[in-house]
Amino acid sequence: MATFKHISSKNADYGAAEQYLTFEHDEFTMKPALDEAGRLILREDYRIATMNCGEEDFAVACMRANLRYGKNQKREDVKSHHYIISFDPRDAADNGLTVDRAQELGEKFCAEHFPGHQAIVCTHPDGHNHSGNIHVHIVINSLRIEEVPFLPYMDRPADTKAGCKHRCTDAALRYFKSEVMEMCHREGLYQIDLLNGSKNRVTDREYWAQKKGQAALDKQNAPMIAGGITPRQTKFETNKEKLRQTIRKALATAASFDEFSSLLLREGVTVKESRGRLSYLTPDRTKPITARKLGDDFDKATVLALLTQNAPPPPNRPKPYPNTLPQLKSRHKGKKPQKPPRQTTPCSAWLTGKPSEPRARAWAMTAGRQSTI
Repeated sequence: MATFKHISSKNADYGAAEQYLTFEHDEFTMKPALDEAGRLILREDYRIATMNCGEEDFAVACMRANLRYGKNQKREDVKSHHYIISFDPRDAADNGLTVDRAQELGEKFCAEHFPGHQAIVCTHPDGHNHSGNIHVHIVINSLRIEEVPFLPYMDRPADTKAGCKHRCTDAALRYFKSEVMEMCHREGLYQIDLLNGSKNRVTDREYWAQKKGQAALDKQNAPMIAGGITPRQTKFETNKEKLRQTIRKALATAASFDEFSSLLLREGVTVKESRGRLSYLTPDRTKPITARKLGDDFDKATVLALLTQNAPPPPNRPKPYPNTLPQLKSRHKGKKPQKPPRQTTPCSAWLTGKPSEPRARAWAMTAGRQSTI
């Protein structure tokens, strides 16, 4: 399953990126690993290439371009963008993926999607966790030195001009992920859906917090295990992972949103809704954690769907008899009952009909006379 990750850097030392790619680093502190003599340890196996740098070094070429256009001179400016394409560990054995082939794919991806940028492409045969996943690092200068055609992920005219900077928007990142999926499909490699998110969304910061916490816990439990004592806790869990478990426990029994909120409140977690999105506030925080940072299983749509499934079915009410009033009304719905014809009597004809001719003549003769009664 190939994954795609983006990291923006404000570090003005472009040589640090090249140093990280070519020398061994500590996975927790990210500092260079040193040998007994205090020298940097070169990585055992890697492939590296530069693009749009000419005969100069990557760091020197980037600093010259920044000075030429007067960009990336402030501390808060984003100096470079780091993209990582990690392939599935099974691709090497099952699909014949090699480090050289991954390097070719990385250089092609960089040339197609980051034209006009000074870039360095480096492929490593293994990750920091020694899982055997081949991965490609693409580091580009945020400044564009050549005018390029309008690409699908661009949305401004300045995105094509020389002297302007690269912008990694949400739409651009989504486009890059779709291109990685298409590349894996074309090359016959393992792939997962990178566009629809994941049930548990673990950020890079949470991943490293879990790794460091697990290492500290193992170090703490080592004397107990050596003494034959079974430690109480052997697996470290981050605060976000504990929150995920608390939410899932409440969702397993709650049948309505009010019940779901009350169950979480018993655990000290407050549910908030803003603009149709849920967030969860734990007692040790002042700012709530949004459902987007926890995963797709904790957003409003998924939560309401689970609560609907947990809700008891409505009671089976007996159907009304056909001769009841609602049934009779439904039969005659839309049809007006016809009234029977009115029967005419001499009295009704005298009241409603036109006066007869002798009566009209008598009325005309007596009109205007005073009554003698």
